[in-house]
Amino acid sequence: MSALKIFKNLTVQVLTAIVIGVLVGLIWPDVGKHMKPLGDTFINAVKMLIAPIIFLTIVLGIAKMGDMKKVGKVGGKAIIYFEIVTTFALIVGLIIVNIIKPGAGLDFSHLPKGDISQFTGDGAKLNWVDYLTHIVPSSMVAAFADGDILQVLFFSLLFGFGLAALGEKGKIIIEFLDKLSQVFFKVIGYIMKAAPIGAFGAMAFTIGNFGLASLVPLGKLMISVYLTMIIFVFVVLNLICRKYGFSLWNYLRYIKDEILIVLGTSSSESVLPRIMDKMEKFGCSKSVVGLVIPTGYSFNLDGTCIYLVMSTVFLAQVFGVHLSLGHQLMVILILMLTSKGAAGVTGSGFIVLASTLSALHLIPVTGLALLLGVDRFMSEGRAIINLIGNGIASIIVAKSEKEFDESKHIEAVNEMKNGHFSTTA
Repeated sequence: MSALKIFKNLTVQVLTAIVIGVLVGLIWPDVGKHMKPLGDTFINAVKMLIAPIIFLTIVLGIAKMGDMKKVGKVGGKAIIYFEIVTTFALIVGLIIVNIIKPGAGLDFSHLPKGDISQFTGDGAKLNWVDYLTHIVPSSMVAAFADGDILQVLFFSLLFGFGLAALGEKGKIIIEFLDKLSQVFFKVIGYIMKAAPIGAFGAMAFTIGNFGLASLVPLGKLMISVYLTMIIFVFVVLNLICRKYGFSLWNYLRYIKDEILIVLGTSSSESVLPRIMDKMEKFGCSKSVVGLVIPTGYSFNLDGTCIYLVMSTVFLAQVFGVHLSLGHQLMVILILMLTSKGAAGVTGSGFIVLASTLSALHLIPVTGLALLLGVDRFMSEGRAIINLIGNGIASIIVAKSEKEFDESKHIEAVNEMKNGHFSTTA
């Protein structure tokens, strides 16, 4: 294979862009700081299409499924699966942070700190009543304009139910929406050609702005979190994959482009439309993908849960606060709720941490200032694990509902192994 052909591969392009971004951030940090618009523009371009793609995928999935009881069954299975797996993520994180003790022996007064006033203020406001009422948009247009995934999801479900209820009368609308969906996926394919530029800009800014030196004091925490995420994927998720009869390794190879794009941009939303398309090609039905993936982006945050529980116990260790077994179980219960409550909110990790520490009344909320320096370097890991977990969730639900096409799955795996799989959405 010629060098030119290799470089046409999206994986190679994104990986090269990330490496160049790191080098620019290290060698010319001031230049790196000015690369932020490249990453932001790419992510905004993808976000521009997320709401309509979610709407079209969910509506078409429900309308083509027809049976409303089955739609409810798929949604119910997805929510139960999300809760079980995120609870496992919290437990794994809690066990490992207690074994490694990354915060033990650190002197709070000598560690770099940042301004957390924005996050503590939002954390104090976080409550379940506001969260539940927020799901229902006051305006359909506002839900799409704001790109609020949960609100778009809610409206899409209602629209899908209404369209399915029309029966034969709704066929012409379904055909129109199907063609419109193809247009949007074609557009996202064009945008993804700029993924290397976006990854370069985001990575150059991250390294140039925060610098690798900021990792040193809290390096043990960062290593612990990444180690836990690796264990969670290759032990917990691997066992789930084996139980349902598919290879975790084949799945990871299949979505390697998406993993690298998330690594470069630190945003799992940057590949949301693309991962939905890929899960369909991997064998999942459109209806299952349309319901599971968007819902998972709010409720199935495995990587975020690991980070949150480990950061909470880490801060307790830094401040010398002893957390009994009862306290640690309380942390899990609180995070089972609050980790969903800030879904889709900017800086949600800090907002959830602030609300969790406030609820515990044991650890100073000011400790969050310690995490600002390394949070940006751990956000990539959180986003990648969230992405991996949501793809697996769609496969599990599809298989359990007999909505998984094994022939498409085998074809996709063979194409991937032979290096023929298309790198466009």
